Amino acid sequence: MSSNNRRSRRRSSGTAGVKLIALGGVGEIGKNMFAFEIGNEIVVVDGGLKFPEDDMLGIDIVIPDISYLAENKDKISAILLTHGHEDHIGALPYILKQLKVPVYGTKLTLGLLQVKLKEKGMLAEVSLKEVHPGLKVKLGKNFEAEFFRVNHSIPDAVGIALRTPAGLIVHSGDFKIDQTPVDGQVTDFNRLAQYGEEGVLLALIDSTNADRPGYTLSEKTVGETIAEVLRLSSGRVILATFASNVHRIQQVINAAATHDRKVAVNGRSMVNVVGIAMELGYLKDPQGVLVDLATVDKMPPEKVVLLTTGSQGEPMSALTRIANAEHRKVEIVNGDTVIFAATPIPGNEKLVSRTIDNLFKRGADVIYQSVSGTHVSGHASQEEIKLMLNLLKPTYAVPIHGEYRHCVSFTKLTEKVGIKSGNAPIIKIGEVWEFSWDQAKHRESVTGGHVFVDGLGVGDVGSIVLRDRKQLSLDGILVVVVTLDREKGKLLAGPDMVTRGFVYVRESEQLLDEARGVVREFMEKSSGKSDWAALKSGIRDVLGKFVYQKTHRNPMIIPIIMEVK
Repeated sequence: MSSNNRRSRRRSSGTAGVKLIALGGVGEIGKNMFAFEIGNEIVVVDGGLKFPEDDMLGIDIVIPDISYLAENKDKISAILLTHGHEDHIGALPYILKQLKVPVYGTKLTLGLLQVKLKEKGMLAEVSLKEVHPGLKVKLGKNFEAEFFRVNHSIPDAVGIALRTPAGLIVHSGDFKIDQTPVDGQVTDFNRLAQYGEEGVLLALIDSTNADRPGYTLSEKTVGETIAEVLRLSSGRVILATFASNVHRIQQVINAAATHDRKVAVNGRSMVNVVGIAMELGYLKDPQGVLVDLATVDKMPPEKVVLLTTGSQGEPMSALTRIANAEHRKVEIVNGDTVIFAATPIPGNEKLVSRTIDNLFKRGADVIYQSVSGTHVSGHASQEEIKLMLNLLKPTYAVPIHGEYRHCVSFTKLTEKVGIKSGNAPIIKIGEVWEFSWDQAKHRESVTGGHVFVDGLGVGDVGSIVLRDRKQLSLDGILVVVVTLDREKGKLLAGPDMVTRGFVYVRESEQLLDEARGVVREFMEKSSGKSDWAALKSGIRDVLGKFVYQKTHRNPMIIPIIMEVK
């Protein structure tokens, strides 16, 4: 039966459409989370975090706003996971406090999630259900999930096919077409082609590299580069990569065994991931090259490989502390070679550059992605995206896991492979779209966006607090203290001024004396007034105008009024 006949039959069935709710992962890299809804049933795919942008001062991580899901939690039958990267599972410890639903994922994905839940004391509260490629799971009356293998930069990555009364939905997960994967597990092309023959209503496709021509190189090419560096280096080799990139870690172990070196692991997340991957059989060390970090000082430098976190220049990461000479156990010495086996996440470029510079200053030879093939992407480039679309032959295709420019590039690719113009909508966070064989339509919008995690606080920091933090970081703070007679409202003492981050007091005494005079003059004119709110607002106004006129700065001004009898 041709795809046209199949789709005609489905169109005539009269079934309602399926709703797609984008809660993250569109128009951005990270924070991936999508919900699918039919009738009174909802299935969620992924629950990831993203790292804060430059203007999110003091924020630790950013997670999706799940207000809509919390309001409809009785409808949710499951959360399905595509793989174990932070941008797909990192928000779950926060999400699962509100949504008591089972979580389905592959063995390694659940292993990494268990560590996070254990740290939060939640492991016993969450129902984790292990899946594998080829498994089908019935979820309520309207959904059946089937998992299929894809290649990515972490083992056990899967895509998800959702069968619904409205039609077949395929979520690609993060993927690339790697013909020579490190673990030998190739993407299930046969199953993808079968979905295409069955008839795909909607495909959600990884668009991270939709603006990159050609094909993404195989992960094995990085292994070859790492092996060559180990062969040529006469000293210690320090390699920084994402802790979750188990395939790359395996290649480091293999190369170290070939060149008679030992591998020590540095950094909390790296230690955790290596331990879990070894325990579950995703990492193998048959020649016993893994050693404890404490033992490497006793070994000749040419026998050592140090595997560490910090490829993104994170301030508290192991490699950054090494670069700043703040690490307790590792110090850079002449002859060290440092490999950055990762590309900076957008927004981290300055941090990475600073770390590279500091390593050079301490005498290391640094190899990084722009000058050597020490990293390949885990995401499909244009030709692989075309192949995925040609196998699935979806009626509608939605770009996910990409910034806006990637989504636009993806839309152009869909037209090249014959998908009807207008059938690849670029969806925004919070939008609810309904897809049927006849149409795709934006129905409504729900609460969506960023929830900031700052220390132990979740969602208690919003745009106003961030605005204040930005103002403090730019122009500092000026506190004005005045003491008034409670009954007469007259100025008894002050104004006294305390400033931080605005001017250096010892060199700005004249400016502050003049500022005191401005406030004193205002208070004398306002003598007898008892509306403290109006007085504070007036102090802010007159002092703000004076300070800007003199300095062209806008410090945060905080008036404090004390009253005495």
